[in-house]
Amino acid sequence: MTARVLVVDDTIANVKLLEAKLAVEYFDVVTASNGVEAIASATENPPDIVLLDIMMPGMDGFEVCRRLKTDARTAHVPIIMVTALSDAEDRVRGLEAGADDFLTKPVNDLALYARIRSLVRLKMTADEWRLRQATGSHLGMLVDDNAAKPKAGGGGNLLVVEDNAAYAERLRRALATDNDVLDVVTQPAEALARANEGVYDVLVVSLALRETDGLRLCAQIRSQNQTRNVPLISLVEDGDYPRIAKALDLGVNDYILRSADSQEILARCRTQIRRRRYQDGLRATFERNVALALIDSLTSLYNRRYLTAHLAALMDRTMRTGKPLSLLMIDVDHFKKVNDTYGHAVGDEVLIAVADRLSRHLRSFDTVARWGGEEFVVVMPEAEPRVAMAVAERLRRKIADEPVIVKHTVGQLALTISIGVAVSSDDLATPDDLLRAADAAMYEAKRQGRDRVIQADPAALSAKRA
Repeated sequence: MTARVLVVDDTIANVKLLEAKLAVEYFDVVTASNGVEAIASATENPPDIVLLDIMMPGMDGFEVCRRLKTDARTAHVPIIMVTALSDAEDRVRGLEAGADDFLTKPVNDLALYARIRSLVRLKMTADEWRLRQATGSHLGMLVDDNAAKPKAGGGGNLLVVEDNAAYAERLRRALATDNDVLDVVTQPAEALARANEGVYDVLVVSLALRETDGLRLCAQIRSQNQTRNVPLISLVEDGDYPRIAKALDLGVNDYILRSADSQEILARCRTQIRRRRYQDGLRATFERNVALALIDSLTSLYNRRYLTAHLAALMDRTMRTGKPLSLLMIDVDHFKKVNDTYGHAVGDEVLIAVADRLSRHLRSFDTVARWGGEEFVVVMPEAEPRVAMAVAERLRRKIADEPVIVKHTVGQLALTISIGVAVSSDDLATPDDLLRAADAAMYEAKRQGRDRVIQADPAALSAKRA
């Protein structure tokens, strides 16, 4: 996963060092040498993440952070403060200014890269919900302005998985300031059962559990539908950078070092509760309105009307950022024969089953829609051709490898799908271009025998239009 990173530091040597390190990891780096430059750069072309020095002349990093977080254009850009300061009070001050993390120089590279990728993943998910709300507004749906406003971070329900009773009590005392309610469990099975109840704003998992692997528990939490999007915090021993990096790669939102004081614990939990409530507000408003107008009543997927508007917004963003956008056009092979042989009721069951399998094997910020009849469209932001083809092949296998169970006496039906893949480029620069290219590739897949994936050839399409 790549990202556009804004590095802000008044010391040229520091900027050059970070720029070189990030370039090696294929991040796109822009720089600023002071707060005024940073704000101008971020507002003109918002980055995916900001690495912000604190000790700068004129406007310090705390003030830059506050200004970026109060500007609607940059409020949702993650900020990592990077500084030589190590005082706990400064860390808390940075977090309260809106920073998402606080790293001390010299920065551990492993932790830095993992942290950037983690925050960019979170930003992509939040960006997708904001874009979906904007799409709904464009289509005339009601928009709840309150959903986009900052939410309070107190009074939350937290589930803590910790077998060190003394440290669990320390967490309880720290969070009592915000009237947070803590449930503490020690066993992973009980933790998963309680987490699946869906009543918690934040899950906190110790990586020092004596009888189980805390990282494995984090992975299990992230793999389950009920807990996939719940903010997850790890409790980590100081200096254990490999486990911090692994936790972030597994989808952990944040981590608390064992040495952190009560104010930092409070600030980090408050941030995650606030983020959860903000995203829940966006999701609830959007889903309530979409259900009325933009959902296919049979499959519960988005319909063609929504997809057309959403694709236009995504393509506009793609043209501005230069990041790829992939589209999959999917057709159920021999679907007419299913309807003619078994009736439309069985055909409906088949479409519902296909829609369910497609939805379950995509990223949270991908979009799948019923295009019409037995055709489906999948839109994948920031997916390069290699990734798009791999996902398409995985979807093809998920349909072909397992028959669909139907209520008809036949019991089950073997199905296949044909998929056309198109990726944005200079030749495919509009939604119509992308749809036509994917459609042509899909029909080529059917011509070649069905049950296969074909990638569109933009050059051939351009020659045909000429």
